[in-house]
Amino acid sequence: MARDTSDTTPLTTRDELIAWFSAGEKPRERFAIGTEHEKIPFYTADRTPVPYEGERGIRALLENLGRETGWEPILDGGNIIGLAGHEGGGAISIEPGGQFELSGAPLADIHATAAELDEHLAATKRAADPLGIGFLDLGMSPKWTREATPQMPKSRYRIMRNYMPKVGKLGLDMMLRTATVQVNVDFASEADMVRKMRVSLALQPVATALFANSPFTDGRPNGFLSRRSEIWRDTDADRTGMLPFAFEDGFGYEAYVDWLLDVPMYFVKRGETYHDVAGASFRDLMAGRLAQLPGERATVSDWANHASTVFPEVRLKRFLEMRGADVGGPAMIAAQSAFWVGLLYDETALSAAWDLVRGWSAGEREAIRAAVPRLGLHTSIGGRCLGAVAAEALAIARTGLQARARRDGSGRDEAVYLQPLEAIVAAGRSHAEERLADYEGAWEKSVDPAFTACTF
Repeated sequence: MARDTSDTTPLTTRDELIAWFSAGEKPRERFAIGTEHEKIPFYTADRTPVPYEGERGIRALLENLGRETGWEPILDGGNIIGLAGHEGGGAISIEPGGQFELSGAPLADIHATAAELDEHLAATKRAADPLGIGFLDLGMSPKWTREATPQMPKSRYRIMRNYMPKVGKLGLDMMLRTATVQVNVDFASEADMVRKMRVSLALQPVATALFANSPFTDGRPNGFLSRRSEIWRDTDADRTGMLPFAFEDGFGYEAYVDWLLDVPMYFVKRGETYHDVAGASFRDLMAGRLAQLPGERATVSDWANHASTVFPEVRLKRFLEMRGADVGGPAMIAAQSAFWVGLLYDETALSAAWDLVRGWSAGEREAIRAAVPRLGLHTSIGGRCLGAVAAEALAIARTGLQARARRDGSGRDEAVYLQPLEAIVAAGRSHAEERLADYEGAWEKSVDPAFTACTF
């Protein structure tokens, strides 16, 4: 997230919290696609991580990229911590360990998403090359320890770093060493949100399997295909997971608000100051009885910022955010958007996708979520291999994209972007499994070749 929301409108009732979510509803003709991805920077000369400070650090990279793009700097305590595009455009932010993130603009189709990505990567290369910086396309840094990973000077991250060890064993690894790709999709109504939430939650482990790409930690195989996904299972149970209540009768904005109200806060921002209220209740802030800030009351900014500090496999804001995938190269980033748009933006495809998963119990959904980081497409669900489920989901997504009939200048529809995923299903091997085979073979049991082979 590049920039916290700034809206001092007071919030005094639960209905106002619910209305904040419903304000995200859009007519179908205005549905857009937002694609976000993180990439891990390193110095190409010696494969070491990139600190914030220094002539060739993250600050210098952001300054160079700002000159390349004309985007405005985002500051925190005098430090540049991101770039904001022109009105309606995207943004650049840095994650806690220096991961470089593009939060793409809301765009009409996957063709525009792919073009945005190409433009961003070209500009980033021009900014990074003079500094000797490259970027890994893996879902976790393969070599450096947590202690060796630099920490970025963002105020909210300092608060999170202090809180994470209190609620899970791997939260700092999540913050400092992982990289993901996310897709944001719109909904037309509460009922449309509910259908999309249920389908995408149930299928999120399928995405994890398809995009598994984090098999190395501390210079060796870590026993997982998606270590990034496994890390989330021991980060903070209060704010992560598969949201089983989303499948209960009557689920909607109200139920999500009640869950979010029960999630402890991280911070309250007033002006440029982040006040550490980690563990406090948003209900107390609304009532003006927050112990750390007596008399201070909740605003729209506080609610929007709080909504951005929960991390379930699918997150509701004023859109739905798909969160289950490791980052990969450019083709895989576009494929992530194509997969979810194909499933969710065509009514026939959405109904077919729901038919695919509606028979799964809460226990089965949790079981595949637990197994998929290690087993990937070889996970079992209801007597079926998850690879077979992935093949069926991809076929549904393809029909959904073909029905949208959004064509590029060469006449291709958006289904062309599914080809990398279809190749993975056909081979029965994720990119993580390919990397592991390289490690055992051509890489001679070293992760160093990843800094050449697995880069943008």
